[in-house]
Amino acid sequence: MSTKMKLLTIFGAAVMIIAIFAGCANQTQSSGSSSVGSPTPESIKYAADWPLPNKDYANTRYTTSSSINSRNVAQLHVAWKYNISAVGAFGSLPTIPIILGNTVYFHDIAANAYALDLTTGAEKWKKIYNSEGLEGPFGVAVGYGNLYMQKDNFNMIALNLSTGNEVWSTKINNVSTSGIDLQPQVYDGLVYTSTVPGTGDIFYAGGGMGILYALNATTGKVVWTFNTIKDGYLWGHPDVNSGGGAWYTPSVDTKTGIMFWGIGNPAPFSGTAQYPNGASFDYTTLYTDCSLAINHKNGSLVWYYQALQHDIQDHDLQIPEILVNNVTASGKTHNVVIASGKMGKVYSIDRETGNLLWAVPVGEHTANDQWDQFPATTNKSQFLTVEPSVIGGVETPMAYSDGIIYVPVEDLATPWNSTTLDFSALNFTAGRGELVALDVRSGNTIWAQYFNPGVNVGGATVVNDVVFTETFNGVIYAFDKKTGEKLFEYQAPGGINHPPAVAGNTIIFPISLGAHPGLLALTVG
Repeated sequence: MSTKMKLLTIFGAAVMIIAIFAGCANQTQSSGSSSVGSPTPESIKYAADWPLPNKDYANTRYTTSSSINSRNVAQLHVAWKYNISAVGAFGSLPTIPIILGNTVYFHDIAANAYALDLTTGAEKWKKIYNSEGLEGPFGVAVGYGNLYMQKDNFNMIALNLSTGNEVWSTKINNVSTSGIDLQPQVYDGLVYTSTVPGTGDIFYAGGGMGILYALNATTGKVVWTFNTIKDGYLWGHPDVNSGGGAWYTPSVDTKTGIMFWGIGNPAPFSGTAQYPNGASFDYTTLYTDCSLAINHKNGSLVWYYQALQHDIQDHDLQIPEILVNNVTASGKTHNVVIASGKMGKVYSIDRETGNLLWAVPVGEHTANDQWDQFPATTNKSQFLTVEPSVIGGVETPMAYSDGIIYVPVEDLATPWNSTTLDFSALNFTAGRGELVALDVRSGNTIWAQYFNPGVNVGGATVVNDVVFTETFNGVIYAFDKKTGEKLFEYQAPGGINHPPAVAGNTIIFPISLGAHPGLLALTVG
């Protein structure tokens, strides 16, 4: 996910039973001894609120506990707005709030943490660090009476939920070219996070490797690590190559104790003068662009599925992976994991075997979207234009409800040559977006909505029979989840590049861009 996000197709409804041009299928590495484990007390007590980054351990982003629905969504109005002063190049709040009872928790681009009253927006406490060089996505997670987050690019911390006082701080990374960019997960007494190969404005320097971490939730001690670069080898050129790591919260199968992580891309992309078109790395680049099934207890690899084998376009498989049970596909019933990323495809993978069930493109694609050989010209007019772009495809979290996957899509293109790309050609303000609803059984498109302009980096969130999404230009939309009929539209006071959290009669949007970033609460009460 390079410059990632941060400011963050319906291309063919045909289902692909194998991933065309997609690289290797799954391989089972180790079944491990999967201790099932236990959810946090907070995730149980506050299950009706928004206790986890994507609502539940399956990352569905779906709630039936709210009073917001298709009959009253048009009545949503502003309850309160809480402004923050921190400002970042890629937005101030590329994050998802957490809601427990009457308290909203979040942190901003400077790693300042806040606890607010859900009803009034009044500040309960804040912890100020004013750290520099964070990029996001990021956020807080809760469990065992603590709030967990990154203090800066290198340190994870725990704060007391009631007071905001620091409980512990652990430096998990000593490599200047790698840093934390992830909203953590908490499960079975462990806090899960990851580094990616970069910090601040320096990304994908040679030698940078993304590492998954599990920390003891009580003490902060590192319990296990998993290097997302297989064998730490960097494919023979550690002076040039980098890659891997996770950008988003993993899902957890609470019946098996297996976690599911979406992993980032290899680099350099598209290459260097010495190694054009990714010649410095091989055609496996494991475990980049992979869905990984990991034993939550010890970090052992259960299986991997690699979507792209020779990715020179920064097309991560980075989105939070969604778990769905009892899905009929190819004549059989499967428990599946749904994955996606910047390559603009959605994948359904059998959770037990790692076998691909289907893969479909979403949004706009050019015929050359899988090319890994770009022209050597330095004339920008002769660069090869590809869509999805370097920050296109699916950038922010999907949602799932009642047999339908809701996919936010960016329709942007990137001109490439064999060693670089033309960032100046990316126009976010005039960019387009989509929200695509897919049948979980087949991947077939059920409906789609188009935003022009309106790059869709606000993710998807389902509340009862309504699905919300938000665009880079700050427009909030609500649609009937079955038909796609538009029910509500609202211009927020700034751009949005991450989805909301919902509890009771209130939905909380992170306003990340514009003159007054902060949290915006809309209510039907």
